[in-house]
Amino acid sequence: MNAKRSTLQFLTQLTALLGIVGGAALAPRQNARAQALERESEDFRVLFKQLTNSARVTQERVHVTIPRLADNGHSVPLKVWVDSPQSAEDHVKRLVVLSERNPRPMISSLQFLPTQTRLELSTRIRLNGSQRIWVLAQMSDERWWGQSASVEVTESACLDASL
Repeated sequence: MNAKRSTLQFLTQLTALLGIVGGAALAPRQNARAQALERESEDFRVLFKQLTNSARVTQERVHVTIPRLADNGHSVPLKVWVDSPQSAEDHVKRLVVLSERNPRPMISSLQFLPTQTRLELSTRIRLNGSQRIWVLAQMSDERWWGQSASVEVTESACLDASL
């Protein structure tokens, strides 16, 4: 009985540490997102808040794959997918890709209709140096989900703000 109790306590502590337990898991993730956003420039934070109408952005459901190291910023592969059934009741309405250091931080803004298929896209983006990429998904119920990923770029693109 004592071994079962210690195993249960261990599993409870482990799930809390990993953020698996319901609502308690959201606070640390939200806090991490807020801390990451605070490291961005003031202009970027203003854009982020205007885009989301200062709504809470939850770091779930959106997945971003980008190389940790890119030889140059002229063509960096980016893959995004969202955990959504894409049904009429629950679908991604809008997907936005933001760059913290590009002269034009909004890389793309895409709108979607319910399709009953998995929302997944792959593209290549230009990046002005090492930075964090943000991907935000506005759902049909107006909630925002998002994720960020960092990339180290050895040769910058987007050197001129007029491009």
